[in-house]
Amino acid sequence: MDSVANLVKVSVPNYLAGLPIPSSIGGWFRLGVRDWLSLIPPTALMAGIGFMSYRAFCPHGRPPPSSHINPKIKKDSAKVVDSIDVEDITEKAVMCRCWRSENWPYCDGAHGRHNKETCDNVGPLVITKKN
Repeated sequence: MDSVANLVKVSVPNYLAGLPIPSSIGGWFRLGVRDWLSLIPPTALMAGIGFMSYRAFCPHGRPPPSSHINPKIKKDSAKVVDSIDVEDITEKAVMCRCWRSENWPYCDGAHGRHNKETCDNVGPLVITKKN
Protein backbone atom coordinates (compact mmCIF):
# COMPACT_ATOMS: atom_id res chain seq x y z
CA MET A 1 0.00 0.00 0.00
CA ASP A 2 2.95 2.29 0.58
CA SER A 3 3.80 2.25 -3.13
CA VAL A 4 0.23 3.25 -4.04
CA ALA A 5 0.31 6.07 -1.51
CA ASN A 6 3.66 7.26 -2.92
CA LEU A 7 2.26 7.15 -6.45
CA VAL A 8 -0.85 9.17 -5.53
CA LYS A 9 0.78 11.64 -3.12
CA VAL A 10 4.20 12.19 -4.72
CA SER A 11 4.76 10.82 -8.23
CA VAL A 12 1.56 11.92 -9.98
CA PRO A 13 1.55 15.45 -8.47
CA ASN A 14 5.23 15.92 -9.40
CA TYR A 15 4.50 14.75 -12.95
CA LEU A 16 1.50 17.07 -13.28
CA ALA A 17 3.41 20.02 -11.78
CA GLY A 18 6.13 19.53 -14.39
CA LEU A 19 3.74 19.78 -17.34
CA PRO A 20 4.06 22.97 -19.39
CA ILE A 21 0.53 24.29 -18.93
CA PRO A 22 0.46 28.03 -19.68
CA SER A 23 -1.40 30.48 -17.47
CA SER A 24 -2.86 32.45 -20.39
CA ILE A 25 -4.42 31.72 -23.76
CA GLY A 26 -1.51 33.35 -25.54
CA GLY A 27 0.86 30.98 -23.75
CA TRP A 28 -0.56 28.04 -25.69
CA PHE A 29 0.72 29.61 -28.90
CA ARG A 30 4.24 29.98 -27.49
CA LEU A 31 4.64 26.29 -26.56
CA GLY A 32 7.44 24.46 -28.33
CA VAL A 33 7.33 21.04 -29.98
CA ARG A 34 8.75 19.31 -26.88
CA ASP A 35 6.10 21.00 -24.75
CA TRP A 36 3.30 19.77 -27.02
CA LEU A 37 4.78 16.25 -27.04
CA SER A 38 4.88 16.20 -23.24
CA LEU A 39 1.16 17.08 -23.17
CA ILE A 40 0.17 14.10 -25.37
CA PRO A 41 0.16 11.32 -22.65
CA PRO A 42 -2.10 13.10 -20.12
CA THR A 43 -4.37 14.33 -22.93
CA ALA A 44 -4.66 10.78 -24.33
CA LEU A 45 -5.37 9.43 -20.84
CA MET A 46 -8.14 11.98 -20.24
CA ALA A 47 -9.63 11.35 -23.69
CA GLY A 48 -9.61 7.59 -23.01
CA ILE A 49 -11.28 8.01 -19.64
CA GLY A 50 -13.88 10.31 -21.18
CA PHE A 51 -14.59 7.89 -24.02
CA MET A 52 -14.88 4.87 -21.73
CA SER A 53 -17.20 6.83 -19.41
CA TYR A 54 -19.34 7.84 -22.37
CA ARG A 55 -19.58 4.23 -23.57
CA ALA A 56 -20.37 2.94 -20.07
CA PHE A 57 -22.89 5.51 -18.86
CA CYS A 58 -24.48 7.10 -21.94
CA PRO A 59 -27.14 5.01 -23.72
CA HIS A 60 -26.31 6.68 -27.03
CA GLY A 61 -22.69 5.57 -26.67
CA ARG A 62 -23.56 1.89 -26.96
CA PRO A 63 -23.97 0.35 -30.39
CA PRO A 64 -27.62 -0.46 -31.13
CA PRO A 65 -28.61 -4.12 -31.24
CA SER A 66 -29.41 -5.60 -34.61
CA SER A 67 -33.01 -5.16 -35.70
CA HIS A 68 -33.04 -8.58 -37.36
CA ILE A 69 -34.33 -11.32 -35.11
CA ASN A 70 -33.13 -14.20 -37.28
CA PRO A 71 -29.46 -13.67 -38.15
CA LYS A 72 -28.71 -16.87 -40.10
CA ILE A 73 -31.31 -19.66 -40.03
CA LYS A 74 -32.83 -20.56 -43.43
CA LYS A 75 -32.36 -17.06 -44.84
CA ASP A 76 -33.27 -18.29 -48.33
CA SER A 77 -36.85 -19.03 -47.20
CA ALA A 78 -39.56 -16.36 -47.11
CA LYS A 79 -40.81 -17.75 -43.77
CA VAL A 80 -39.10 -20.23 -41.47
CA VAL A 81 -41.48 -23.01 -40.48
CA ASP A 82 -40.39 -26.21 -38.73
CA SER A 83 -42.61 -29.00 -37.52
CA ILE A 84 -41.80 -31.73 -35.03
CA ASP A 85 -43.96 -34.77 -34.46
CA VAL A 86 -45.01 -35.03 -30.81
CA GLU A 87 -44.56 -38.79 -30.89
CA ASP A 88 -40.86 -38.28 -31.66
CA ILE A 89 -40.29 -36.59 -28.30
CA THR A 90 -38.99 -39.16 -25.81
CA GLU A 91 -39.15 -37.25 -22.49
CA LYS A 92 -38.62 -33.59 -23.25
CA ALA A 93 -37.54 -31.30 -26.06
CA VAL A 94 -35.97 -27.89 -25.57
CA MET A 95 -36.70 -25.57 -28.49
CA CYS A 96 -34.78 -22.41 -29.38
CA ARG A 97 -36.64 -19.08 -29.32
CA CYS A 98 -33.68 -16.69 -29.71
CA TRP A 99 -32.74 -17.74 -33.27
CA ARG A 100 -29.04 -18.06 -32.31
CA SER A 101 -28.80 -21.84 -31.85
CA GLU A 102 -26.31 -23.83 -33.93
CA ASN A 103 -28.59 -26.86 -33.44
CA TRP A 104 -31.79 -25.23 -34.76
CA PRO A 105 -34.69 -25.78 -33.91
CA TYR A 106 -33.32 -27.22 -30.66
CA CYS A 107 -31.79 -24.98 -28.01
CA ASP A 108 -28.05 -25.11 -27.36
CA GLY A 109 -27.92 -22.33 -24.73
CA ALA A 110 -27.02 -19.55 -27.17
CA HIS A 111 -29.75 -17.38 -25.63
CA GLY A 112 -27.46 -16.74 -22.65
CA ARG A 113 -24.96 -14.78 -24.73
CA HIS A 114 -27.79 -13.16 -26.72
CA ASN A 115 -29.44 -11.95 -23.49
CA LYS A 116 -26.17 -10.43 -22.21
CA GLU A 117 -25.51 -8.62 -25.50
CA THR A 118 -29.02 -7.21 -25.97
CA CYS A 119 -30.34 -7.02 -22.37
CA ASP A 120 -33.11 -9.37 -23.48
CA ASN A 121 -34.68 -12.12 -21.36
CA VAL A 122 -35.58 -14.76 -23.93
CA GLY A 123 -35.33 -18.42 -22.95
CA PRO A 124 -36.07 -21.77 -24.55
CA LEU A 125 -39.43 -23.46 -24.99
CA VAL A 126 -39.41 -26.71 -22.99
CA ILE A 127 -41.86 -29.41 -24.13
CA THR A 128 -42.30 -32.39 -21.81
CA LYS A 129 -44.14 -35.61 -22.53
CA LYS A 130 -46.79 -36.66 -19.99
CA ASN A 131 -46.93 -40.31 -19.02
